Amino acid sequence: MKEIITNINKIPIYRNFVENLPYNSQLKSLLREKRKVRTLGEVIFWKKVRAKTFHKIDFDRQRIIGNYIVDFYVKTLGLIIEIDGSSHNEK
Repeated sequence: MKEIITNINKIPIYRNFVENLPYNSQLKSLLREKRKVRTLGEVIFWKKVRAKTFHKIDFDRQRIIGNYIVDFYVKTLGLIIEIDGSSHNEK
């Protein structure tokens, strides 16, 4: 049986941990730059979820997964969240 990590509106949220995600170390310098330049949507979202304040779920900000830098990642859920902004316009 899967472990319940929290409940949201009385709905159980189950652990869905993903091990050994791919990591491209060549993106480290780009990651540092992206952490300095955030969209308004990312700032607002981060203020709501940081420090486990959103249903005690731990969010990582700006995480390298494979050849991508994702806006937010929840390791225990295997969940990626992308907040669209102007950086996505040309892609």
